[in-house]
Amino acid sequence: MSRHKTPAVPFWYKNTYFWISAALFILGIVAVIFGDHAIRDPGQKFENHLWLFYFVAAVAMLVNGIMSHLQTVQIYNEETQGKQ
Repeated sequence: MSRHKTPAVPFWYKNTYFWISAALFILGIVAVIFGDHAIRDPGQKFENHLWLFYFVAAVAMLVNGIMSHLQTVQIYNEETQGKQ
């Protein structure tokens, strides 16, 4: 007899990709309002439209989060489907 632990129910807010995406989006908003200098790291090369990089990165992390969450939900459903 195998003792297989039932996996935890997946919640989207437990996925770090969504939190990173939100942080990047907020930093992008800050850069749009206050200018690129507000989010530029010390010693970072000067680039125009730094806020755009942050928005693109936020979208990439959001896509990562969606894909990761959907995969986690699929695995959860496969693991729990026969145990009801």
